[in-house]
Amino acid sequence: MAEHQIRFEDGAAYERMMGVWSRFAGEVFLDWLMPRPGFRWIDIGCGSGAFSELLVERCAPAEVKGIDPSEAQLAFARTRPAARLAEFRQGDAMALPFAADRFDAAVMALVIFFVPEPAKGLAEMVRVVAPGGTIAAYAWDMLGAGYPGEPIRAELRELGLNPPLPPSVGASRIDALRTLWSGAGLDAVETREIAVQRVFADFDEFWTTTLSAATIGPIVAAMPAAEAERLKARVRERLPPDAAGQITYTARANAVKGRKPA
Repeated sequence: MAEHQIRFEDGAAYERMMGVWSRFAGEVFLDWLMPRPGFRWIDIGCGSGAFSELLVERCAPAEVKGIDPSEAQLAFARTRPAARLAEFRQGDAMALPFAADRFDAAVMALVIFFVPEPAKGLAEMVRVVAPGGTIAAYAWDMLGAGYPGEPIRAELRELGLNPPLPPSVGASRIDALRTLWSGAGLDAVETREIAVQRVFADFDEFWTTTLSAATIGPIVAAMPAAEAERLKARVRERLPPDAAGQITYTARANAVKGRKPA
């Protein structure tokens, strides 16, 4: 089977799957950060704007700048209510288009393992944050089976197919995050695990929602129909429903935060 690249070019599809999961994890992440009102935020790799919207809704920010390489994702983000305050623009995580000390907080929500050079991306976060400011990130624990689509990914692997991993997936490990943040000279570095649950009305909702993920959908779409049905049956066995027919799945992310020395 041909190799599949991870591309995020459909904001609405991303929102159905990962945007919702991101919001669940983002709520816990923001509770942990406990930011003060009036911060100037930069959301790096903002994608469909799910986390940026949380910032606007929950944190009373002075401003929010969302940066992402995908213009299609940004177009979706600009349709959100958050766009009344948040500004979304195209940019590179390793070369942020802002002056030094511009923000009070820089965040990467489910992004750092997509940055080709995580240390360089982190250095840019540190550069654009003012002394005393917050630099934080969270990422799915891909190597620890924490990804929301792991039941399908696991069965694909059993069938001899290897769904793609983010290019810097090792950076999602909690010890790797701590090492990155400490190595960047940040103060008060802390890490934690974030576990979140999502309830699906039935297995079919889990299946169709999860197949909208860029890491899974293209592989299943390329499979012969009979093989795809076999895969679906095997995944169904992994996810027994409750008495109401609902599927509850738990995903896990690793998070890190630190403070730029004053």
